[in-house]
Formats: sequence, structure tokens, C-alpha cells
Amino acid sequence: MKNGYRTNACNVLVIGSGGAGLRAAIAAHEEGSEVLIIGKRIRNDAHTTLAAGGINAVLGTVDPEDTWIQHFVDTYQEGYNVADPKTVEILVKDAPNRINELIKWGTPFAKTPEGKPDQRYFGAHTYRRTCYAGDYTGRAILNTLLEKVEELSIPIKDMTYVSKLLVDKQDGEHQCFGAVAFDIVTGERTVYLADSVILAAGGHTRIWRRSSSRRDENTGDAMRLALQAGCHLADMEMVQFHPTGMVYPETLAGTLVTEAVRGEGGHLINAEGERYMKKYDPERMELSTRDRVALANYTEILEGRGTKNNGVYLDVSHIGKDEILEKLPRMYRQFMESQMLDISKSPMEVAPTAHYSMGGIVVDAESHSTSVKGLYAAGECTSGVHGANRLGGNSLAEILVFGKISGEEAAKFSSNLDIQKRNREIIKEANEELDGLTKKGDELARPLQRAVRDIMWKHCGVVRSGDSLKTGLDELMKIKELSTNVDVRPNAEGFSDLAIALDLLGSIDSAEATVRCAIERTESRGAHQRSDYKDMSATQNVNYLIHSENGNQVISHRTVPSLPEELKEPMSKFSDLSVDGRLLE
Repeated sequence: MKNGYRTNACNVLVIGSGGAGLRAAIAAHEEGSEVLIIGKRIRNDAHTTLAAGGINAVLGTVDPEDTWIQHFVDTYQEGYNVADPKTVEILVKDAPNRINELIKWGTPFAKTPEGKPDQRYFGAHTYRRTCYAGDYTGRAILNTLLEKVEELSIPIKDMTYVSKLLVDKQDGEHQCFGAVAFDIVTGERTVYLADSVILAAGGHTRIWRRSSSRRDENTGDAMRLALQAGCHLADMEMVQFHPTGMVYPETLAGTLVTEAVRGEGGHLINAEGERYMKKYDPERMELSTRDRVALANYTEILEGRGTKNNGVYLDVSHIGKDEILEKLPRMYRQFMESQMLDISKSPMEVAPTAHYSMGGIVVDAESHSTSVKGLYAAGECTSGVHGANRLGGNSLAEILVFGKISGEEAAKFSSNLDIQKRNREIIKEANEELDGLTKKGDELARPLQRAVRDIMWKHCGVVRSGDSLKTGLDELMKIKELSTNVDVRPNAEGFSDLAIALDLLGSIDSAEATVRCAIERTESRGAHQRSDYKDMSATQNVNYLIHSENGNQVISHRTVPSLPEELKEPMSKFSDLSVDGRLLE
């Protein structure tokens, strides 16, 4: 290694070893490309494993009257009219194909007595269209995809951290030709040269104090890489707070309590014994939209009707132990192992938790390409599908549908490329930038990460206000300044210090983008609730965009594309977008 790094070349480089990355790799391989996957966690421990409840597709095995148009309507309405219609249409039309593919590959979905895939309700669904494997659906899907990747002999590099995408200006356009990364254990550095690159590195929900993501994941890595490469981000203010996360012990606060608990008949009850969803959505009750249920839980706690641990109760004891063990085995184990709580006898304590990034990298609906040639993106790091609020069960469908599309398109880009230029100066600069992070300093990354999480929870949480958001932005900028003086010293324990420092930079960049967009959106819409602007504004049917100019984030906006003619009439029948009575006075 004369240059201090190894070189690895492939046709398609996939960054991220979760469901989106694996499905992208499979698709690219099947198109004839040489593919390499790199992930910062071990391959069977991606964030996909935490998607417990299920995956959506119009199969009609339980409710045959369901249609792709109704799935579109449910998704678009849940997104409060700021999702991209074309992206949503592609998702709902292709999702059944991806489910059938998984069944063919061996995913153990629950079956009806007739042997067809069973489907359950999720919140805000008109029909039962959520397929599931107990309450470990994400893990079941990830295991299936890993088996397929192994069958195809697609290599995976675990514990590998990407510090920078390699982007050069070629023929007047920015083009990606690879990435620089290092092994988190050994520190060995590699320059990955590729014809095309797919970003599938997750979202940024770990930047909130209470989050369903685990430590060192969903820290905004993909958003930072995309901004540096010259991409735009959209809808960063739209972060879904799941209604039900664990509240104790502290080490597990925020850990997801799957929506399947409510889908199977769980009741939300306050400390006064009231089943309170009748006040917020008397028709749908606990199966209301996630934003409504999260806000209801938040309100009950804030107004003093919460538990001693600042939560509310979620009760399934009326369902029966046998059904709980059949339908919710993971939740039963989770509470028994963490609290010695038998949920078949006693209620769980839950509270809202930062759960899903609905905004992210701007991509083309049909190819999932970015504005940088040769760079594609898929999964939670992208925008377009969910708008202002995600329909439960759509995330797993999204990673499969658009993972496949991005993989196919990246492979086609590679096969049509006459020559891939490699700029040695860009490679040198990326390595020097990484070298510059290893130094003595007065600050430590972990406490600064904690500070970011506290700022975001306090100033950009379930309910926001303009003054609080501006205070939060000022505090973030102070953290950003401190981050330039972080102490990073690799040692016998490995290079985790360097990875944590980069996680911090991703957290700061994604937090700043989120707060700037939240300040700009002066209304309440879906997951974005402003106490100083309680109504939804007809003039803000827009996506707020962030890009980087000379290292500074710049905000702009674009009008949401109009609905296709065939979907205007079905959508006109649904108008339940009001926020009346939902916010505290």
C-alpha cells in the first residue's frame, strides 16, 4: 500500500447492507454487473431487523376488494399531499411483485387457513394489506435477502465506514466514481472505484434523544455524503414519531413497540384508566394515523394524564396469551427480558419516539438516480414516498421496490459507460480529509452527540415552535463549531473513535437541515406540528429543499407535482387532512 490505502474496483458499489442495499445488489448482479456491498454494521444486524410489524402489498388474500388505487389513496393522504405521486404509484403497483418474490425465495410469512399470505390491519389502512412474519417481519426479510446474496456470491464488506463519495466534474456535470472507506476494526483504508454507486445507508432518527434506532445507526451518514456530493435533500422536517416506544429502562428508552400491537387490538389507556383515543379519532381509535396517535399520546402526557414514567399504557391483556405468543412473540420477549413484564397480564408503558426519516435525498421517481451522474439512492435515506407522514408497513415495501429499481438502473449506467475517469486529486483530497480527523482535541464525540440529541428532542420534537426552532439552530451551530476540535485517537481497541466522529458530523448536518426546513414550514402538516402555526396552509403544498454551497446549507422549495388524472377522483373522496382539535391551545 504505497499510497496508504488499498484499491478495489467494481461495476456497482452499494453503500449499506440493510434491505434496500441487499435488494439493490441482487438486482445489479442479475443485470450482469460486478457488485460489492459495504456496511458499517455486521451484515445480519442492519436496521431492517427492527421493522417488526409488516410489509404492505395489495394481494387481496383477506380483503379482495382492495386495489392499488386504494393503497395509493391511503399512502398519499397519509402523506398530506406532499409526497411525489409518481413515486407512490410505482410503489403500490410493484409491491405485490416484491412480496411474491420473497415468498418464492422462502420468507416465512404468516398464512391464512387456505395457505395464502395472511394480511393484518395497520393504522390508517382502508383494508387489510400488511403481510407479516409474527412481529419479526424485517428480520425475516433481511435473512431471505442475505441468503439470496450468498447464493449469488455477492461480496459484503462488514464494519466498513464510508467517509466520502468521490465526485468529479466531467464534461460539465458532476459524476460519482466511487468512495473512500476504512475498516472500523483495523483502520485499513480502501479506495473503492466504481462505475456507479448506490447510497442505501439509512436515515437520521438517532439524532433525537428518544429514538427507535440503536446506537451508531441512522446518524445521518447518507444525508451528509449526499450533501457533500452535490445532491439536494427534501422534506427533512418530516420525521415520523412513532406513537409507541418503550419508556424504561433508560438504556432502552425509545425502543420500538411495533404498530402490530395496536393492529392486533391493543388499547391505549391513560393513567386515569380512560381509553382516550375516542377523543382524538373516535372512528378509528388506536388504528388512526401515526401522527394523530403520537400527538394524542404526547398530549395526554403533557396534560398530566400520563404514567409515573411519563408514558401512557398500551394494553393487550384482553387478547389472550396464546394469541399474543403467536402474533406478537417478539414484543412478549422484549418486555419479559427488559422489565420482567408479562404483557398478557399487565399493560406496557409507551411514549412517542423518533422512528423514521420521511425526507432525504432527492431522487428521480423512475430510476432513483440523484442529480449526480452515476449516484443512486434507495430506502430511508431518500425522499418522495412518504410526504408528511408514513403509512405503516410502507417502509419495507419501499426498500424492496426501489432497491430493485436503483440496482437495475445503476447496472445499466455501468454497462453503457464507455470510460470511467478517475481523478487522482479528488482521491488525494478525500484521504487527506480523513487523515485530518485523527488528531488531539479538547472535545469528545459522544458528549457532543448527546448534546445534539438533547437539542433536537427539546426544540424539534413532536410539537415545535418558531422561537424554539431558532434557539435549537443556534445551539446546533455551537456544536458544529466544537466538532472541529474533537479528539480522535485510534488504539488497540480499533478505529471506532474515527467512526463516532464521522457519525457526529452526519448528525450535525442532518439536524441542521431538519431544523432549517422546520423553521421554513410555517404550518402544521402531518408529522410537522407547529404550536405557533396550528393550521395547514394551502400555499405550502411544497417540498423544502436543502443543498450545500461552499459548506453552507441553503434552503429552497419546489411545488409538488400534480396528481395523475386517473387518481384525482379517488383522492377527492378523502379530505381527512384537518388538524382541528389536535393541538394544545
